[in-house]
Amino acid sequence: MTTTDHSQTPIADLHLGGLAPRDVISPNFRFYELTRSDLAERRGIDNGFETEAQLQAAVHLARQVLQPVRDQFGSYSPNSVFRSQALERALKQRPASWISTSQHTTGCACDIEVPGVATLDLARWVVKHLPDFDQVICECYDPSKGPNSGWVHVSLKPPGVGANRRVELSYIRDPDSGRMIYVEGLRAAVA
Repeated sequence: MTTTDHSQTPIADLHLGGLAPRDVISPNFRFYELTRSDLAERRGIDNGFETEAQLQAAVHLARQVLQPVRDQFGSYSPNSVFRSQALERALKQRPASWISTSQHTTGCACDIEVPGVATLDLARWVVKHLPDFDQVICECYDPSKGPNSGWVHVSLKPPGVGANRRVELSYIRDPDSGRMIYVEGLRAAVA
C-alpha cells in the first residue's frame, strides 16, 4: 500500500477523496487517526469527513495541537478528533433528531491522553506552550483514580474562522450534588 507524505501540503490543497488512510498529515500523525473511533467501528457508524472544511480543520488541529504535544511528550494517538453527528448521537445517547454543537463535529477538537503524563499536567502544558487554542478542558481528572484518569479536550479554530477564545475549564464532579459540572480553570476533582 502506497503512503503519501502530506505533512507539508498546504491545508487548502487537501481535499476529500485525496487522502488514503495511512497518508501522513503531520510528521507523526496519519490521516486515519483523525476519524478513528472504537465506538463507530463496534456500531458500524460511518465516521468519515462530510465536508472539506471538517477535513481541513482536523488537519490544522493535528499540525498545531497534536504534533507539538507529540514533539514534547513522545508517541501517543488521540482518543478522538472528528466525530460525525451519528457518532455524537451514539456517544451521548441522543435521538436521531438531535444535532450536536460539539467542536468535534467540525474537526476543530481533540481529546488526548499521553501515557505517563498526568492529565492535569498535560492540560497545563498545552495552555502554557501552544501558541493558540480555543478551549482547553481538563475532563474527568480525579487523582484518586491515578494520574492518567480523564483526558484533555483541546479545540482550535481553523484559520479565517475567527479568534480563538483561550478558555480554560475543568469538567469535574461537584462534591455537593455529585453531578459533573464545568468550572473555570484547570484543576482536579475535589476528593
